[in-house]
Amino acid sequence: MKDAVEITRELIQIESTNPGAGEQGVLKYIQDFLVETGVNIDLDEVEPGRYNMIATISSNQEFIEEREERDETIPVLVLICHMDTVVVGEGWKKDPFGAEVQDGRIYGRGACDMKSGLACALSVFGRTAADVKEGRRKLLHPLRLICTVDEEGFMTGVEHIIQKNYVKANDWVMDLEPTDGQIQMAHKGRFWITLSIHGITAHASRPEQGADAIAAAAEIICEMRNAFDSFPTHLEMGKSSITFGQIQGGYQPYVVPDECNVWIDCRLVPPADDRKVLQVLERAVERIQKEMPGIYVGYEITGNRPYIEINENSKLLMYLKEAVKKVT
Repeated sequence: MKDAVEITRELIQIESTNPGAGEQGVLKYIQDFLVETGVNIDLDEVEPGRYNMIATISSNQEFIEEREERDETIPVLVLICHMDTVVVGEGWKKDPFGAEVQDGRIYGRGACDMKSGLACALSVFGRTAADVKEGRRKLLHPLRLICTVDEEGFMTGVEHIIQKNYVKANDWVMDLEPTDGQIQMAHKGRFWITLSIHGITAHASRPEQGADAIAAAAEIICEMRNAFDSFPTHLEMGKSSITFGQIQGGYQPYVVPDECNVWIDCRLVPPADDRKVLQVLERAVERIQKEMPGIYVGYEITGNRPYIEINENSKLLMYLKEAVKKVT
């Protein structure tokens, strides 16, 4: 069976940029790779033509098929990876899909994020499947490989995995994203909000007749940034952050804008959470609507993932530390 280095190079040679070529080529590679293992593969259609891939190994296949009804307390060890990469970008001195090896490094788009991680998962999953199939190994816990789409976009793939119950709260989840060789367990939360600010249009020569939606957006942005500066710093994860990644508003330079949309990305650490952010936002909105007659602000929550704190009692963390110590 191919080793992780060879698999990494072959995966890099398949373009899977997002936006761009998409994940179909990598999905076919994974399917072909797993054919000889005899493992059943589930395809989870996230959107037309884009599929998550789920494969599970157990010494008792019947147990896996009936797990939903039989025993919720037994965790599955989940290896999770994404199949897409960011776009190629500028400044390459090597072929981004050449997978060239030089001085002990592999060069190419996705070599780090995360085709090397995917290759490691495929390698260990394939070898384990072969061992179980041929009776050399019996698993105490099921082993599941999940390969998702759209991680470099809106993360619709992993959202779908959760919705479809492929991962449960008590499962052991190992994400093979690059972390500079360090075990990382804590993770900031991610909270996405879209603001829709409505005002009243008027000619710029008579701004008092209108209500400036962009000016209202600016006030809200400043108030939220100031509030985030006062949020506590977490020992492991640092400070919470807020980014206003995209703004759309106005339609002529000499007209008071009556519409403005703002996309907000919050990365949260304890004790700050989604409720705290909404308190700050709603306080700012209430003030602006009072001070700027004619302004109305609505918002939509478009993503909400809680932060994860370190659990030193985690069995997965204990086993992983032991394995890293043994190998390194």
